[in-house]
Amino acid sequence: MATSVNIPKWKISGDWFDVCKCNIPCPCIFAQTPSYGDCDGVLAYHINNGNYGETSIDGLNVLALSSFEGNIWAGNTKATIAVFFDEQADQQQRKALEMIFSGKAGGFMAQFAKLIGEHRGINFAPIKFQVADDLSYWSAEIPGKIIARAEALTGPMTPPGKRVQTINAPGSEVGPGTVATWGRAVSDKVDVPEIGYKWERSGRSSKHIQFDWSGP
Repeated sequence: MATSVNIPKWKISGDWFDVCKCNIPCPCIFAQTPSYGDCDGVLAYHINNGNYGETSIDGLNVLALSSFEGNIWAGNTKATIAVFFDEQADQQQRKALEMIFSGKAGGFMAQFAKLIGEHRGINFAPIKFQVADDLSYWSAEIPGKIIARAEALTGPMTPPGKRVQTINAPGSEVGPGTVATWGRAVSDKVDVPEIGYKWERSGRSSKHIQFDWSGP
């Protein structure tokens, strides 16, 4: 059990989204088995406000590639993951990101870490992140390696300017009590063969959720 003696109080909030292999709506957020029995995708995080003790981590981005088979929430499978941290982070900020996102600093990610089996390493890269104020689109990119972009899901019965949302989803990837806004991936391209991830598709599921975590 990790000691919390050396872990300062910390708090971060921001925007998260994914684009994945599943059909719309992705069953994983409902704590069900993925559309095709297995899932892989991009998980993108933007920290709007954050501090780890005295270290500010405002504005930094984190991007992860993940894959798993079966129902990740049922306790009989674990995910494989590779993580990219914002190369703009200085040494102290990098340490803070690693502690929080590995789950070593407690908070929600300590629970999430229990779902992870194989780690394919931590990398530092230039990460671009965008989310529209009205949630009409969201995107993240590591130039030459990863591009994930989605537009808000809509249809003939969606009122103009309104979003398709799910409240209190049982399999929310960023913690309980969230509001998920549904989207359709317009670009989901990953080309990182050196760690075993390569795909290109569009039209599949995407969802945006705001997160708010603290610890230890």
